Amino acid sequence: MPTAPRTRRAPHPRRLLALASGNWLSRSYLAVFAVSFGLTFLFPDSTFAGSPLLLTAPLSFLCVFFPLDPGAEIDGAADVTAIAALSAWLLLCALVNAAVLGALATRTTTTAPTGMREPVPHHTNPAEQKQTTAPTATRPQRVRSLLAPAVDNWLARGYLAVVAVALGYFLCAALVLPDPGFAGIWPLMATAPFSLLAMALSTPVEYYSSIPWLSPLVFSLGVTLSGLANAVLLGRLSRTLRTRAPHPTA
Repeated sequence: MPTAPRTRRAPHPRRLLALASGNWLSRSYLAVFAVSFGLTFLFPDSTFAGSPLLLTAPLSFLCVFFPLDPGAEIDGAADVTAIAALSAWLLLCALVNAAVLGALATRTTTTAPTGMREPVPHHTNPAEQKQTTAPTATRPQRVRSLLAPAVDNWLARGYLAVVAVALGYFLCAALVLPDPGFAGIWPLMATAPFSLLAMALSTPVEYYSSIPWLSPLVFSLGVTLSGLANAVLLGRLSRTLRTRAPHPTA
């Protein structure tokens, strides 16, 4: 006797690989990354040497903690191990970014499960249909729906916590400490690649404005928006990985 179709959660690594290679957007990204990665080894002194780091940001910037000097020559087993670990990490970052693009390009479709009869459409008169039609969402509702993936899952919330700590450290160093040093590098790396635009906007303000706190404010706003955009993308990826695939049983 047939029963209702059950659902099961597909393994996350398999879903991640499927999203990273299941559409033209993610495949194009992986192709660009592969070309840039090959150019890095062929021309280590060129301007393309840092392109894999930018293409796989923000996760790739964690490699600053690797004991490897990119400009140094490979000498010994320790350097070979470090380069192999760095290459594996960049490949993992590229797969995650490709999966994010795949989740962004995925269209949610609803289909009737196999073996089940499709519901018969119910015809109503125009007056009844007008009463039962849901009202159009307002602009605040659309904004909340757009930003919901940034706060409704642990992956995006954890990322936003890291961004908040990095940004708080930068603001403390820029507005309180006498010498901020390179405090801005942490929020810049945490919210890359969108934060590069924030740096490009805040740099002219720093040199041409007489207000000392204006440049940190512009940079902080840009970093906040960049982190929010990254959190939305991570949230969409988390939602896609959590979806259950239909698994009919007899």
